[in-house]
Amino acid sequence: MIKSVGVLDYGSGNLHSVANAFRRAGADVLVTSRLEELGTRDGLVVPGVGAFADCMRKLNKIGGVDYIRGWVSMDRPLLGICVGHQILFESGMEHGIPTDGVGLYPGVVSKLVARRLPHIGWNTVHAQRTSKLFDGIRDERFYFVHSYAAQQPVRGASYSMHDDVSFVAAVEQGPVASTQFHPEKSGLAGARLIENWLGSQ
Repeated sequence: MIKSVGVLDYGSGNLHSVANAFRRAGADVLVTSRLEELGTRDGLVVPGVGAFADCMRKLNKIGGVDYIRGWVSMDRPLLGICVGHQILFESGMEHGIPTDGVGLYPGVVSKLVARRLPHIGWNTVHAQRTSKLFDGIRDERFYFVHSYAAQQPVRGASYSMHDDVSFVAAVEQGPVASTQFHPEKSGLAGARLIENWLGSQ
């Protein structure tokens, strides 16, 4: 059970709504950019909005990449949200320019080959039967806002479709979980997913 949550503030994230969503789920939440303050927390949340490269630049600036890798190496639970999910992959490709990611998952985050971009709005997720994140969640919709995504097979991934293009909507690998969508903006389904994450450890 995750009772206390640290939300990493590295200058790129919808921190207010993320923090409030976890508080509504019953967690004690600390939002901070001071890495030393996160060590006492049970779980770490890495949000993110905007461009992959910009998020990585800001994360590197505060030493966040090494911190995240160290956190996970100690088998401590982590949840990435939106671009906070994307940066956990090996790299991101924007405008033909590759940027190294945190490297917890294999693969590249690239532009969706879809007729309509960005992908904005509500969409279903085809979750694995063994998923802890989606336990008790079936055909509910989640809120997406993105033009880039991981599109290759990934261990522990659940997928969604946009314009007949399949992409990684969520990943669960040991202590690490992440979602391309915004659970904090996804109503009751998002609230259930947050509760599942808090109770999954």
